[in-house]
Amino acid sequence: METLVLFYSFGGATAKAAKDLAKKNNFDIEEIKEIKKKNIFTAFFVGCPGAINKKASEIKELSSDLNKYDKFILASPIWAGNPTPAFNAVVDLLPSGKTVDLIFSSGGGFDRKNLQQVVSRIEKQGCKFGKLDEIIATKK
Repeated sequence: METLVLFYSFGGATAKAAKDLAKKNNFDIEEIKEIKKKNIFTAFFVGCPGAINKKASEIKELSSDLNKYDKFILASPIWAGNPTPAFNAVVDLLPSGKTVDLIFSSGGGFDRKNLQQVVSRIEKQGCKFGKLDEIIATKK
């Protein structure tokens, strides 16, 4: 089974978790990059409201051919109890028929009531939700 780890990281904790997982399991990996990179101000005043409202941000084109993978592991920080807008953007690109596992890193925790909305977004793409791992990430 071909697996691709796709991650968005703001402060580095999610990047570390994604890279460690990919290296340990010999998975392919690609970073999700926003067209307009956020700073601490825009992350708080633009990114958090976007996360709350389940918005997708504009991301740079991915170099990986998503159709060649059977499984995706999406890694994202949690902002205001929700996955980031960059996470939402990549979910919208997933080809149908794939399995999707999630890794959420947060210093404050994921609002579990939002999990069903995340799973619904994945299923809307024709993908199957696999599992969720949460990482308490306070340091890079």
